[in-house]
Amino acid sequence: MIPQQQPRLKSSFIYLANAVRDLTSNWETFALTLTPLALVAALCLMPDALNLQHELMRFFSSGVHNVGVREVQLIKEGPQANLPFSPWQTRLLHLIILLLTLGVNLVVLCALSRIRAGVRENNPLGEARAVYRRAWKLIGPFSWVFLLQVLTVIVGLVLLVIPGALAYIWLYFAQYAVVMDNQRSWPALLFSRELMRGRFFAVAMRIVVFLAVWSGFNSWTGGAFVLVSWTLGIIGAVTGFLWAGIFAADLLATCVGYATIAFFFAAGARLYEDLNQLRRARQELAPAPSLAPTEALGARPS
Repeated sequence: MIPQQQPRLKSSFIYLANAVRDLTSNWETFALTLTPLALVAALCLMPDALNLQHELMRFFSSGVHNVGVREVQLIKEGPQANLPFSPWQTRLLHLIILLLTLGVNLVVLCALSRIRAGVRENNPLGEARAVYRRAWKLIGPFSWVFLLQVLTVIVGLVLLVIPGALAYIWLYFAQYAVVMDNQRSWPALLFSRELMRGRFFAVAMRIVVFLAVWSGFNSWTGGAFVLVSWTLGIIGAVTGFLWAGIFAADLLATCVGYATIAFFFAAGARLYEDLNQLRRARQELAPAPSLAPTEALGARPS
């Protein structure tokens, strides 16, 4: 009898390609669920952009064309009181953006979980409401698992860099386990570790590829945002503050950032699904527990 072949992990780029298909085939759901969060995040980013706009306008309106080290130092040492928004206000908004990003992670995973389960409402708006209802129920467990992840990784980094990196890889799928397998608290972290048993390096290589592509994509996005900000600064020196343009730039950058999060979470969901299949196959192939001597004797025919 030929033994059944176990499922195998695919390459990183196949997971990324499948993530593109998942997003494009369900773009209405992701657009409706992420747009409200992107709008709020763009409003939270506006004070930073307005402060930058103010500094750039002051720089370009000063008539300095040949910028030297001394001029740059004078600009940096300019009075902070003249900024439209104070540092404590921008820090508070940064905290809100961090919470919104955590919410984006939860909403995306809830949408992906419904896609994987084949559950869908009749229209995209109803599907978006269903995703938000499920995300609302999971805010507490999801936030707690995220906090445990962060604390575990920080402890590992305090000890040494390598334990922190290992902890990050081992706990990578804890958030997926909360949404897709209803795991809670520490069992979610242990479930993530269980998925990688026997194939840690294979999974780690795929996660590293995901993170490398993600960082490169974010670098391009950040560079484009800085370029747009400088362009707005030059135009603003002539025409004044461009509120609509600043908000549009913030909204565009936020939408791209959230779409990137959805893309890589979709790739991770594909990898998580394959690891779950391998875990179930490993459990099915595990040898049955041996009978005790008394049970073995009782099972003999007389």
